[in-house]
Amino acid sequence: MENKSPLVLTMDFGTQSVRVALINKSGEIESIVKRKYSPAYVSIEKGYAEQDPDYYYNILIECLKELAKTSKDKLERIKGSTIATFRDSSVQLDIDNKPVRKSILWLDQRLAKAKEKLPFGYSTLFSLVGMQDTIKLNRSRTMAHWIKENEPDVWSKTVKYVNISTYLTYKLTGELTDSCANLTGHYPINFKKRKWWSEKALKGVIFGIPSRMLFPLKQPGEVIGEISEEICKATGLPTGIKLYASGSDKACETIGLGALSKNIAAVSYGTASSIEVSNQKYHEPEPFLPAYPAAVPNWYNMEVQVYRGYWMLSWFTKNFASELIDESKIQNMAVEEILNKDLSKIPPGSDGLVLQPYWGPGLRRPLAKGGIIGFSDVHTREHLYRAIIEGIAYALKEGLDGIEKSQRHKVKEIRISGGGSQSDAICQITADIFNLPVSRVQTFETTSLGAAISTFVALKEFSSVKEAMDNMSHKTVTFYPNPNAAEQYKELYKKVYLKIFPKLKNVYKDINKFTKRY
Repeated sequence: MENKSPLVLTMDFGTQSVRVALINKSGEIESIVKRKYSPAYVSIEKGYAEQDPDYYYNILIECLKELAKTSKDKLERIKGSTIATFRDSSVQLDIDNKPVRKSILWLDQRLAKAKEKLPFGYSTLFSLVGMQDTIKLNRSRTMAHWIKENEPDVWSKTVKYVNISTYLTYKLTGELTDSCANLTGHYPINFKKRKWWSEKALKGVIFGIPSRMLFPLKQPGEVIGEISEEICKATGLPTGIKLYASGSDKACETIGLGALSKNIAAVSYGTASSIEVSNQKYHEPEPFLPAYPAAVPNWYNMEVQVYRGYWMLSWFTKNFASELIDESKIQNMAVEEILNKDLSKIPPGSDGLVLQPYWGPGLRRPLAKGGIIGFSDVHTREHLYRAIIEGIAYALKEGLDGIEKSQRHKVKEIRISGGGSQSDAICQITADIFNLPVSRVQTFETTSLGAAISTFVALKEFSSVKEAMDNMSHKTVTFYPNPNAAEQYKELYKKVYLKIFPKLKNVYKDINKFTKRY
């Protein structure tokens, strides 16, 4: 009997790879095509991370071609499509909407001097509310300021300043627009009202992007346009597929975990690690830091991020476990998987080794650096590896403490995704540190799943977001905290971890002055 159940086409761009999938109303991925970028980015100078925006588009076309070829019998069931990308990666377009330079990606480390003057009195206001350093970092990390200072010829050609998601949406549909839930990052957007700030608004001026360079915003669930006939002809897709606004990778990931509730925290152990709690009321996760629009209407995601997150495991492997690379090839697994096997050999708390994972700047503590304390002769490479995993979880727990205080409600469980979530040992460590049950869902492709849920809701295939998540996101395994380990972590978290930054913040300032980094 012919299957006539509807499918959603999702296009999910991660930092390292892209995946294109067909997902049904039960949350099953019926077809998927994945491509790793090669290279993921180019670095013309140390700390730089750039990529040609059309590189992503060309890979997308290849994936769509393969999907159409291998899933011919499913194509007519596609009822809608959506796109989710990594965040905070700007593209500068000329008068013909063509890129005038490579995209500067979110993990790029360059900083602008940001000496462009703020309107009179604004600096004083930021200083009075204790946000001067945060505002300075925000301005320094806004690539619009860097381009003005270092590539004035590029800035003079820039007519539109967009996110990578905006550009790919334009290439797919011919419409230069984007979901307001995709603009997390250094853009002048009022997240509470889901619209652009005016050029004179206190929180808008810091980015230095004039209103004429911005573009119309769509709300999650709205139709952006149709995938162009030209693309359909080139790829083999049927014509008439509408593209719906959803949200960024993290926003979709949260929905894919079924975590649209103030009772559930969504933890993402990806290149950047984060913890999100969703609420229908606008609550800022920390003072002066915004909540972001969810990938479905009328919800907000309170998020705290560890900027470099599980990238730190790659950093560790490169610098301290390079000899395992050959073994990993023989066993056909990542080096991290080999290291994860030995996690249980190290006791909770890593024999007193405690790590603060600020390998990249954060909005709340822009001057913070990474720190490791408690070394002794008992510690090994394996201790350091486990301490990294514990340190990231400590930082996210601290973020959750602030979120719970803001929403005045305790979280009761955690849903987990990202590369780190594939390790049972890491899931158990997370359960022990948070002292909460931690669950995975039926797929690790949670961003694609969440994007599909958002689109099925937009298509009115479900009566509510909750119904969609209940039907499409399914818990498969739950890790419960070990009481003894949870008690040990509680002691280290309160008596050691939470005291590291207050004790070292002035030291961090001196280090930044010494390195002339900030």
